[in-house]
Amino acid sequence: MATSDRFQAHDFYLMDELLSEEHRLIRESARAWIKKDVSPIIEDYAQRAEFPKQILPGLGEIGAFGPYIPTEYGGSGLDNIAYGLIMQELERCDSGVRSTASVQSSLVMYPIWKYGNEEQRQKYLPKLATGEMMGCFGLTEPDYGSNPGGMITNFKDEGDYYLLNGAKMWISNSPFADIAVVWAKNEAGRIHGLIVERGMEGFSTPETHGKWSLRASATGELVFDNVKVPKANLLPNKSGLGAPLGCLDSARYGIAWGAIGAAMDCYDSAVRYSKERIQFDKPIGAFQLIQKKLAEMLTEITKAQMLTWRLGVLKNEGRATTAQISMAKRNNVEMALNIAREARQIHGGMGITGEYPIMRHMMNLESVVTYEGTHDIHLLILGFDITGIPAFK
Repeated sequence: MATSDRFQAHDFYLMDELLSEEHRLIRESARAWIKKDVSPIIEDYAQRAEFPKQILPGLGEIGAFGPYIPTEYGGSGLDNIAYGLIMQELERCDSGVRSTASVQSSLVMYPIWKYGNEEQRQKYLPKLATGEMMGCFGLTEPDYGSNPGGMITNFKDEGDYYLLNGAKMWISNSPFADIAVVWAKNEAGRIHGLIVERGMEGFSTPETHGKWSLRASATGELVFDNVKVPKANLLPNKSGLGAPLGCLDSARYGIAWGAIGAAMDCYDSAVRYSKERIQFDKPIGAFQLIQKKLAEMLTEITKAQMLTWRLGVLKNEGRATTAQISMAKRNNVEMALNIAREARQIHGGMGITGEYPIMRHMMNLESVVTYEGTHDIHLLILGFDITGIPAFK
């Protein structure tokens, strides 16, 4: 089912004036590509629960993979606001498309760039930047989600190599990824990152089926059965739980921007529908309750835009904290979910069909509100920052 993309952006507080000309150009390039190559097919792929792999080169071309990675490693060398704007445009189309790019950028390229050595950067980053090589991130386990430090995936030093055993689940991109950045404990119980390559004996990536959410995104497991990992594949420059959590900060930041895109798409569709749908001899947009919904939606989007722009400035300056990122991720995803639900009501019965993007966004956001730190865990991260007392230990 091909659907036309009639989206128009909404900038009530003239936030574009805070962006550079380069920022706006990057955003418009991403938006034009989405409208041409992804929007017409995304509904069909979501209905079939399949990821459109043919869009991977295009994602590379618009700079969606590692935009902040230095140009010497194949990245675009852009700032964090440019990264956020690209994520916003991708999720405006579909959370699953943004997830694919988020994982590649923040959870695969970022740790190789920050925690890897020069040989690893040169070997992997240029191919990851173009989409020629795709990656995934292995942290969550069947029994360890919000408590990743309890992981049981482990590796032992066997002299010439490391022997890796364990399993990860809910891994975006895993069914087609060429490499996995896997977090596992050594014999002393210290967490390290390892680059595991497809084809290594004992490494498999079963796909997860039956999802009602992120249907146009590929999700799976990572299973390690005595996998021999070369010692050269250990990320040497950071260990401990802080290493994967640093990656999650980058990913959560991208989600804070992305969720605004989903909200904007739902709002834009609701505004248009309210002017076109006639009941009681006038457009439903003429009724006070519909106008109330639309006014509240625009207010919440505008607040999120301001929150996230300021976070981007702080991130560019190296001053954004984990708690600040948690606040934006939590606020913006909740905002987007609420707007999707209100937009669904404005669309009436049509809101549940694939003719409009509303229900797809709503279902996708039910995953986004949980992954990269659940809604409640982000409250506790903020609570810890406020009181100095950790509530999750």
